[in-house]
Amino acid sequence: MMSQSAIKRASRVVPHTLKWHGRLAATMIYGVVRAMAAATRFTWTDQSGVLVPHPSQPVIFCIWHNRLAYCLTLYTRFVQPGNPSRRMAALVSASRDGAILARVLEYFKVQPVRGSSSRRGPQALLEMTTWADQGFDLAITPDGPRGPRYQIQPGIIGLAQVTGYPIIPVNYHLSWKKCLKSWDHFQVPLPFTRCEAALGPAVIVPRNASDEERETCRMRLQETMVQMTRD
Repeated sequence: MMSQSAIKRASRVVPHTLKWHGRLAATMIYGVVRAMAAATRFTWTDQSGVLVPHPSQPVIFCIWHNRLAYCLTLYTRFVQPGNPSRRMAALVSASRDGAILARVLEYFKVQPVRGSSSRRGPQALLEMTTWADQGFDLAITPDGPRGPRYQIQPGIIGLAQVTGYPIIPVNYHLSWKKCLKSWDHFQVPLPFTRCEAALGPAVIVPRNASDEERETCRMRLQETMVQMTRD
């Protein structure tokens, strides 16, 4: 049998780090996203009832994994102008692909937190609460990193309960895109597409919520996200 210390060592997961070619790939992705965004016409609606009356209120942004391409562009174009001092930390997989995405986040001046439901989950959620204590917005793809697609996992509900942050559903529809043959059908914007972005009604998880109340909040968030989704 393994000793307690051996079990603890085995349970620790160190996120993958990037070699030179990974850093190059991240730089290229960042450049492509910036170029594509410059050729995209964006529209924006906000039904959250949070950001406009309370521009300094930190929140948890919830967006599907396959819509990561423009999520940071939306944040810098539509959220930060209302309060330029806003900062964000985002949960990213501890995998090799996650290491590339983490580098892209850093280019957008977003703090990556490495972990997921399958790897470094408890450590990552603890790190997210640390950034929340500093007033950062938080961002999670609740169906990542492995799916199932369009299914809210409970981690985001627990994070909202601990931090007291409202969850803001985020979604967008691209008029012209390519969907990759990945588990999430990742959406790649094509040149001169239109991006119709929206924030849905906020979901607030009480600090003293029971298991049943947390599940009710999860289902409410699930229903809202699905209703906002147009593929």
